[in-house]
Amino acid sequence: MLNYFLKGEAGTRLRFMGMLLSAMLVLLSVVTLAQKGLNFGLDFTGGYLTEFTTSQSVELKELQSFIAKNHNGEFELTAQGNSHFQLREAPSASTTANNLDWQSAVTQNDDINAQVLSSAYIGSQVGDELFDQGCLAMFAAMIAVMIYLAVRFEWRLALGSVVALVHDLILVLGLFSLLQIEFNLTVLASLLAIIGYSLNDSIIVGDRVRELLRVQSNNVLSPATIINNAIKSTLTRTLITSGTTLATVASVWLLAGAPLQGFAIALFTGIVVGTFSSICIAATLPELLGLSAKNYEVKVDVHTQTLLDMP
Repeated sequence: MLNYFLKGEAGTRLRFMGMLLSAMLVLLSVVTLAQKGLNFGLDFTGGYLTEFTTSQSVELKELQSFIAKNHNGEFELTAQGNSHFQLREAPSASTTANNLDWQSAVTQNDDINAQVLSSAYIGSQVGDELFDQGCLAMFAAMIAVMIYLAVRFEWRLALGSVVALVHDLILVLGLFSLLQIEFNLTVLASLLAIIGYSLNDSIIVGDRVRELLRVQSNNVLSPATIINNAIKSTLTRTLITSGTTLATVASVWLLAGAPLQGFAIALFTGIVVGTFSSICIAATLPELLGLSAKNYEVKVDVHTQTLLDMP
């Protein structure tokens, strides 16, 4: 079915419409990031993190209301299971008095009968260092990717892959900003994984485009037709690879629990938009920049050509 829609002018129109949609989503993501920012977790902001269990199942809203009566600052309560909870306090609210007040209340209440499992404080200085090191790792990965693409591809195909990669990262960050999902170290690690996955998709399509352009050195087919043929020839492999990976990530999302939920959401989104961008950006942008079979014609020196023509 997809191969049918990728034929002729219909396939070209779909690719350009997808590219326009991607541009709109990137713009929306940038606006969202500028207005709402990211909801940084304790790994970056610092503060108290307390985990506790209750003797029986308690509704999250009821427990949150009860703790609010015995807590003077801001906090965020999340459920890790039916009777397992995690309370996060901002650095400004993470005072010893607040900790003792609400912990005493939940442990001494007969209906809740909580038991504190762990309580740890992460300093803001440690969070700043982790954020700086994480951003440095992402920057180093991007530089390595750009160098690799510059060596492997003609500059138009290389630029298309880089733009597709940036597109994927911005959309994932925009989703986290829009939904205010906690951004922690595991999510940062997933962004590094997305860089590798998105690059793999773009290289598969780019390699096939390059091969077909070299074959069509006589310019019989237009660049749009060649790109459509390249996408059709790699589409089955791309969908199978993405589908099996998505099934694995979905299992982590649904079964691994809250600690890995942000990681799974980021990776799931990155795989989907990475597959989309490898077709609508990595393969389409080079066409807009004038990619053609002439870019892959072998240039032969005049003296060498004379020797080849001699009997």
